[in-house]
Amino acid sequence: MSKLRKSDQEWKQELSPEAYQVLRHEGTERSGTSPLNQEKRKGVFVCAGCGQELFVSDTKYESGTGWPSFYDTLPGAIESKTDFKLIWPRTEYHCSNCGGHQGHVFNDGPDPTGKRYCNNG
Repeated sequence: MSKLRKSDQEWKQELSPEAYQVLRHEGTERSGTSPLNQEKRKGVFVCAGCGQELFVSDTKYESGTGWPSFYDTLPGAIESKTDFKLIWPRTEYHCSNCGGHQGHVFNDGPDPTGKRYCNNG
């Protein structure tokens, strides 16, 4: 499968200013602002940039951080890299299809993975 490629201008035209900042420039939405944090229905969470499936609702949990949190991803859905924007390195993850920034993953999540994928809405 080939990855989705678009110019920066195309992304800017297609996304809201907030989504563009998060997805294309690795921004972070303010804690507690995403309606997806309170989402309880069964289903699949997808990338806001391209619609690729990233998480299933069964892996979502309340982390108390103010962001939607998951303990696992769908296979092949994300790619990660080290982010040095703060004092300590963090693992940042992106949609494997369009490269859209999703959030950061931490090692303080619940079983069975011990991971917390802290996702922008």
